Amino acid sequence: MGVPSVDSIPKVTGEPVPGLGTPERPRGEGVLAGMRAVVTGGTTGLGRYLAEGFLQAGARVMCGARREGQAAELVERYGEFAGYVRADVRDPSSVDGLMAEAADRFGGVDIVVANAGITRNGTVRRLSPADWRDVMSTNVDGVFHTVQAALPHLERGGGGTILTLSSAMTGRIAPGASAYVASKAAIEAFTRCCAVEFAGRGVRVNCLSPGILTVGMGEAVCADERLRAAYWPRLLAGRAGTPQEAVSAAVFLVSPAASYVNGQVLEVNGGLL
Repeated sequence: MGVPSVDSIPKVTGEPVPGLGTPERPRGEGVLAGMRAVVTGGTTGLGRYLAEGFLQAGARVMCGARREGQAAELVERYGEFAGYVRADVRDPSSVDGLMAEAADRFGGVDIVVANAGITRNGTVRRLSPADWRDVMSTNVDGVFHTVQAALPHLERGGGGTILTLSSAMTGRIAPGASAYVASKAAIEAFTRCCAVEFAGRGVRVNCLSPGILTVGMGEAVCADERLRAAYWPRLLAGRAGTPQEAVSAAVFLVSPAASYVNGQVLEVNGGLL
């Protein structure tokens, strides 16, 4: 089997998530109708698609991120159903402000997605302590700050759901990704801890673990012939995933349809071996 060409990679489009409706659908209809969500890192990469997928499913969505990214586009398209707050998940007070703004604007918070994350490549021998700390402060500390800030708002509304983001890389180690992989493994363990601690408070906590997608950090894999040669033969789907495919799983996890799903890590990776 030859190396898959770039042309074989699904194109990223602005098409709606299958089954969730379209921007033309009347606002507030769908499987998340009436729900109020906060998405960290919700203006770029997969986070932006998560935010729009929730909007298509009927939720109100507040995006929090260091960069405005595509927030203006979402606000223009969805009006009062979408919002943006500049927030840095490394700073607890910044995340507190994000949650407070969402609760004030929407009247409460029902869904929180701790999506913000970064990576710094380098082998264990060569990775600088500063790069290691940078990844951990955003990916691990940031999730902790987000969950801690969200809990009072979720409890105030009688419960809700939290979704964290991991990666298929936690079980399929690649050289040079130690900081990123370690951070995501920590998030999976933290998710289970939260599920146990919050079960009596009406708050479910689950984790979405995407594989190679055509957006975000997966773009580099899709664009690199050497990496495609290494990974494509291990993909039962024979291709990278689209952001919409990951979003469909995320919407399920935060929706009432997943009311009996708690403390789980759901892999959406096209059968990555």
